[in-house]
Order: sequence, then structure tokens, then C-alpha cells
Amino acid sequence: MKLVIYPPVEDDRLRKIQTAAGDMTVVSAADETKATAAIVDADAFFGKLLPPTLAAAKHLQWVQTATASLEHYVFPELIQHPCVLTNMRGLFSDVIADHVFGYVLCFARNLHVYIRRQLEAHWEPVGGEEARTNFSSGPGAATAIDKTHMHLADKTLGVLGLGGIGSEVARRGLAFGMTVVAVDPVKTEAPSGVSSLWKPEQLGALLAVSDFVVIAAPHTPATEKLFRKDQFRQMKPTAILINIGRGAIVDLADLTAALEEKLISGAGLDVLEKEPLPTDHPLWSMENVIITPHVAGCSPRVSERHLQVLLENIARFREGKPLVNVANKAEWF
Repeated sequence: MKLVIYPPVEDDRLRKIQTAAGDMTVVSAADETKATAAIVDADAFFGKLLPPTLAAAKHLQWVQTATASLEHYVFPELIQHPCVLTNMRGLFSDVIADHVFGYVLCFARNLHVYIRRQLEAHWEPVGGEEARTNFSSGPGAATAIDKTHMHLADKTLGVLGLGGIGSEVARRGLAFGMTVVAVDPVKTEAPSGVSSLWKPEQLGALLAVSDFVVIAAPHTPATEKLFRKDQFRQMKPTAILINIGRGAIVDLADLTAALEEKLISGAGLDVLEKEPLPTDHPLWSMENVIITPHVAGCSPRVSERHLQVLLENIARFREGKPLVNVANKAEWF
């Protein structure tokens, strides 16, 4: 059997791949021309597969992507090809869920506001200093300051997509005592603790009850521009949108308008329809928006997990065992 790798990997990783491959021939191609020549009699491929290279393959059975997302990977010929496609989903689930709750806690406790005020040496609680309770009399009633700082256990977390990332987001929401609801196209039974599980066509039900709406879905033909003005109108005016899925799921112009028109209260955005976001875009200056530069999946643990999945699948392929992370090519996940 033969495995072709393109683009080439560094020597240390190649040695580990060769060990996992055993008696398989391993070719780490230096360029596309060499990859296309090598794939003619190859059984497996790892890396970025391009249409001309796939067209040259005569015996290809398995393709392993280097990414979890597939919207920039699949193409018609690959979808129609009988080879099995596996991706790198599952590497980032806990990392991205932590990032989501960074947003949640910022909005719940106004940390994003206080960081800006700290830079200005400005001491003032959200809700106004005049609303502060006299310490000698104690809190007889909830003040304007109290009311502008959320009690998370009173809030509902809506998760779009209960895959690896969405499930970890839900688990953290439950740990904070939140009510968790979800929409998923595949799951038919709500995981433990999730109050309601709806199909994608019932997204409006999730939007209507959620205080935080977390997009943890992949970019697929079904999710592209799923969030437009109509969806923002279905959300609570006090709700926060968090997108760590894909930028193409949320129409950027409609999101900007929804925030300007106060259809929703704020947004935490790690992915955007345009990346990088233009420097003159109005989202940059909105105090109720937190923008991070597509870093939710960054962690020192990801590279070792990535290699582990690759080596596991190489060993499984060599031994004729079922592969992990088999993707649905037509549906892009």
C-alpha cells in the first residue's frame, strides 16, 4: 500500500508517520506535480487534495484532510469519488468551548466594558455609580447595577450544532446552572441536561427563548447565510449572538444592522463573513461587540491531537479497521 502526503510535512512528523505506516510506502511530495505523479498508484492521501491530483489517482481509497472544516476542501469530483474522506473534527472542542465561555462571562459581568474603562482610568459601574447600595443599610432591593450584571443560572443558552464543540459548550452551560437548549440536524435525542432539542427547521424556537445563541455549526450548503435579519428579529432584544462556527453562517451586513437597530444586545465573534474585518467596519467601534481574530481553536494541545488522529487513522487503514472521523462529503461535515 502507498500513502502520499502533500504539502510535505517536516522531518520529525514524517518519521512518526512512517512508523505508523509500517510496510506502506510513504511519499511526502515536494510540490503538486510530484504529488500528482505519486498518487497514480496510491491507496491513501493526506493533505490538500486538488482536482488534477485526484484525477490522476487510480486506486485511491482514503483521503485524510488536515482540517476539521470541509467547505474549502471538497469539490464535485471528490464528492463523487468512492474514496472515504476523514477530517480533523474533535481536536478543538474543549478549547473552543472555553473561548465561548470567555465571551459569555464578559457579557454577563460586563468585563469587556470594564477593560475599556480601566484603560481610561475610569471608575464607574455599569448601571451608574449613583445606584450603588449604601454598605451600612445593605441590599434591600436590586439596583440598576445589579440588573446590568447577569445571574447566569437564570439564563438560557441556545446551541446551534451539538457536535463535539456544541456538546462541550452545552456541558459548560450546565455547569454554570444555565438552561440549555439546542438545534441539531443529526441528533434525535437530547443529551443529558439539555432541556430541548429541535431540528434545524425549528431554529426559531431556540432563538425565541435563548439569552445566548451560540453558533457551533459547520459551514455547509444548509447553513450558509442562515442568520439574516429575520433570524435576528426572532431573538430576544436582550440576547447575545456568539459565532465560533463559520463566518459564512452569519450575513455580516444584516448582523451589523441588527446591532445598530438593537434587535439584539451584543455579539461575540471569532469568525466573520469577511476576514480580516476591514479596519473601517462599524463593528470595531461597538462597545457591545467582542471581536477575536479567528483564534478560538488555538491551543498548545492541538498539534499533538492532530498528529494522534493522523497516526491512528494510518494504522487503522493499514490494518483494515474502520477509520475515525469519517465525513459526509456531500454535506461538508
